[in-house]
Amino acid sequence: MDSAELLDILGNENRRRILRLLARRPCYVTEISDYLGVSPKAVIDHLRKLEDAGLVESRTDDQRRKYFSISRNLRLEVSVSPYEFGMKSAYPASANLDASRWRYLSLNVQLDATDADEDEADEAEDTTETEGVTETEDPDEAKPEEAVGTATDLAAELDELQQLQRELSLAQRWVHGRIADVQDRLGDVLDGEAESRLHAEVLAAVAGGATTTEAVGRTVEAPRHVVESSLAELADRGFVVREENGEWTLAE
Repeated sequence: MDSAELLDILGNENRRRILRLLARRPCYVTEISDYLGVSPKAVIDHLRKLEDAGLVESRTDDQRRKYFSISRNLRLEVSVSPYEFGMKSAYPASANLDASRWRYLSLNVQLDATDADEDEADEAEDTTETEGVTETEDPDEAKPEEAVGTATDLAAELDELQQLQRELSLAQRWVHGRIADVQDRLGDVLDGEAESRLHAEVLAAVAGGATTTEAVGRTVEAPRHVVESSLAELADRGFVVREENGEWTLAE
């Protein structure tokens, strides 16, 4: 879909909260209404817009309750700088993407010698003291051939960075798809129950170093009572352990 249209839809805070809730589990209107603290009529209006945009889909259970869930993986990218404004939406890249063939992107990124020299130069003042008088370099006095060389080097660096930006965008899409795949598999390990998505997020938060209920709640952006319930259930099933000091850790 058009990225500008998608940005308009996501500009509403309650629609973002609905998507956040549906990312954890499918919900029906009353559940969403209670979670948001807004009327069912308002929820239905938000859901209609999200459905029209293709972000949300619905199904009816045996009790004729209509459940809503997120329909697909989609990434929205927005770039804003003094030299660029752009938006684009994209589906996740293939999980079989060969990252080793990328020209500029490396997981082992190091500061090159040129950048290191520039950083050191920034720490020093470009002035010299002579008999109490401070002299500064005038950039306008640079020789024409030096200016040409500098412009050429900067143009080459700009081209390299723009290509790196494109590869990073592709890498983000690939990671986005892989995250969804791993979350699906983790949900299957957790028996694919209704709360498995939230449990998966909670487990990931604990794995990432969130050892208290408050820290887990901040990471997964869920109310304290919801996090406490999830941690208790995960502990009962042997996935996490509460230490004597009250901190949560993954079970060995």
